[in-house]
This record gives sequence, C-alpha cells and structure tokens, in this order.
Amino acid sequence: MAYRAYGWGGIALATGGLVMWVLMHMSRMLVVLRRTTQRPVGTVASAVMLHARLARGMALLQVLALTQALGQRVDDADTPPDHESYLWTDASQATVRCSFAHGKLVHWELQRP
Repeated sequence: MAYRAYGWGGIALATGGLVMWVLMHMSRMLVVLRRTTQRPVGTVASAVMLHARLARGMALLQVLALTQALGQRVDDADTPPDHESYLWTDASQATVRCSFAHGKLVHWELQRP
C-alpha cells in the first residue's frame, strides 16, 4: 500500500515507522526489567495501592512497571497450564496475588495479615 501511494519513499517511510515502533517497545521493556532487578523478588512498596491500581487485562509488563519488582511465582496443582500466578508482599505482610492468562491479568486478590 505504501509503495502504490508513494513509491520506494513510501516503503522506506513505512519501514522506518515500524523500526521506531519496535525500538520504542524494546526500550520500554528493558527499562522496566532493569528497574525490577534492583528490588528483591516478591516485594512491593504498598500492597493496598497496588491492588487499587490493577485492572483486568493489564499485561504482565504493565504490572511489573507498577510493582518495580518481579513477583514470586506461585504454583498450584489446580492451576491450568496457560495460567501463571505471582505474589507480591509489602512491609506489613499484606500480599497481592495476581493470576495471568496468556500474559494478561485475569484475577487478583489482596490478603491482609
């Protein structure tokens, strides 16, 4: 379509736009992952605030950006193979358990001590 409208310049423009889009998303992913390596696994500043900011359908990368830490993997015997569960705990021992299906948040719960 770009070739029909603008010739080879259109193809170059479309390719440049695609490369910029990929670089932007890779850069964001690397920044989020770099921040998560600076905190202990499974910790979060405030479990209550995390619980309030979660929304159904969020990507795992978006949740990692909120928590700024990798979650502690929770494996249950009754969990389907396409689901993953992670747990984050704050200083007051309140926990947020998030369940993901295909990389998207489907369920979360807050547990207070």
